[in-house]
Amino acid sequence: MKKWRPFPHDAAAFDYSGAALKKAWPELHRGDREPFPRDPDLQEAWRCFHRGEFQQAVQLADALGVAGHAVANKATGIYATYLAPDQKQQIECFKAAIERAEQAIEALPDDANSHYFHAFNLGRYSQSISVVKALRQGVGGKILASLQRALELQPEHAEAHTAMGMYHAEIIDKVGKLLGGVTYGASEGKALEHLRRALELTPRAPIAHLEFGNGLYLLFGNKRLDEVADLYNAAAALEPLDAMEKLDVEAALAELE
Repeated sequence: MKKWRPFPHDAAAFDYSGAALKKAWPELHRGDREPFPRDPDLQEAWRCFHRGEFQQAVQLADALGVAGHAVANKATGIYATYLAPDQKQQIECFKAAIERAEQAIEALPDDANSHYFHAFNLGRYSQSISVVKALRQGVGGKILASLQRALELQPEHAEAHTAMGMYHAEIIDKVGKLLGGVTYGASEGKALEHLRRALELTPRAPIAHLEFGNGLYLLFGNKRLDEVADLYNAAAALEPLDAMEKLDVEAALAELE
């Protein structure tokens, strides 16, 4: 595996060594509802993820087989979204995560995160190649099916609600309300419903604010720009709990420049 770019910020505050990981787990994983792992090696993979050691997290997780799918796919997706140096590596990362998620769905069909991280990486892959191109490849139906299953299994999965909201918003933005509704079942109301629910479930998660802002902009453009800016400011003002949240905060700050 080609060496990945390192996390570009100080990660000292994100070191959850020893018992600190279990203590912080409920807040760290309020968004993805991942249960605390019993396996010490899997715990260590998650520590690496939270510190921003994304490649090491993937390597430790992959050594555990399908049991490590969630941390491997989350680490891969976050790295590809924020830190991959070019589109080629970004797409390679997303494809690897999608394949890993498909194996997890087959082996662990009742694990909400098998389905969620499949949808998450498919969604990010779609954005990297263009949403319209991805829709032509039939990716939209796969994303929707995986998100629906994730939410059936875990109705309070905030990150899945965010992803579902963005699914509806992205489609409406790219193909319009009429075609989006008829062909893909997308609706403005559903987009807002899921984005609001994510924010209710995780009010201190930067990504819930950031993506709500992104969703509003996709749906309404400049018409609700003040609300979009308020959401970006709220995301930027939050204190990150780990490396992923630090990258989310930095993304919000970049939108405000």
